Amino acid sequence: MKKEEIKNLRNKPVKDFGKMLSDKKKELVNARASIFAGKEKNIKKARNLRVEIAKILTIRHEKEILEDETKKGVNNK
Repeated sequence: MKKEEIKNLRNKPVKDFGKMLSDKKKELVNARASIFAGKEKNIKKARNLRVEIAKILTIRHEKEILEDETKKGVNNK
């Protein structure tokens, strides 16, 4: 995942991450199957997909924390 793609992820709302995660997880399952079958030449594809999924989850978690903090900040004022 390039830096530009990560910046775009940070601008998306939290609810859009669900579909992205499910797509990446399906892609990971397919990549693992093709690697074990010997069809996939790039054997690091599964690892790269796991890293992308971790980045998406991290950004989603950061955004959720920020939303919770802003809600708490509004309630405390």
